Amino acid sequence: MHKLLAEVRACRLCEADLPLGPNPVVRASSAARLLIVGQAPGTRVHKTGIPWNDPSGDRLRSWLGWSREQFYDESLTAIVPMGFCYPGKGKSGDLPPRPECASAWHDKLLALMPHIELVLLIGQYAQKHYLDKPYGTLTETVRHFADYGPLYLPLPHPSPRNQLWLRRNLWFERDVVPELKRRVSRFSG
Repeated sequence: MHKLLAEVRACRLCEADLPLGPNPVVRASSAARLLIVGQAPGTRVHKTGIPWNDPSGDRLRSWLGWSREQFYDESLTAIVPMGFCYPGKGKSGDLPPRPECASAWHDKLLALMPHIELVLLIGQYAQKHYLDKPYGTLTETVRHFADYGPLYLPLPHPSPRNQLWLRRNLWFERDVVPELKRRVSRFSG
């Protein structure tokens, strides 16, 4: 795993397309039991090299019911986004994750993580990549989360930009978050 992570962190596949240059942000361990697949790092994560080190991460940890220490414990959690580097800014937020990362690295990383019991698929890019039959929209995919268990659990992105989605979909906090907390509680002792 150490050799592969060194290769990932040295990756320059899409360097010419990255406005801030390459800085692959990924955490993985052969012991991990929970895999978090998000979109791509934002600028704050790009600068610090720490995944989910922003308000989105704060909300995600709240949904999990976990402390920062639990969240960053590599014996429990692997964090492998769809795109490992900051993709740049678009009209209404960050650009989509670069496609090179998932095709080049995901299968190799997953092959070295045999103990994964739960994969959190955060956002439409992760859901489209990993789910055989996602529903037509992220909302419907998340609403039908039970269809993908026990391995996968689709979630919306916890970004502060998703406040309107959360207000319109109160069932998420009522139905999905408690199930998420129940599923991850077995990893946190």
